[in-house]
Amino acid sequence: MVAGDLTDQHWARLQPLLPSMAPQRGGWWRDHRQVINGILWRIDNGAKWDQVPDRYGPAKT
Repeated sequence: MVAGDLTDQHWARLQPLLPSMAPQRGGWWRDHRQVINGILWRIDNGAKWDQVPDRYGPAKT
C-alpha cells in the first residue's frame, strides 16, 4: 500500500457498495480497489490520466 491509498478499514466500508467482480458479458472487471486508488491518486496530484503510475493499472481503465 502506498500513502494515500485506501486503508483496509476504508475498503471494508466501500467494497459492499461496488459491483461483483464475477465475470460478466463484456469481459472481466479490473480490481476495484486498484482503480479507486488510482482515481484518488489522480485527484490528489492533479495529474492527467496518462500520468497515473502503472501500479494503478492502464490509464484507459
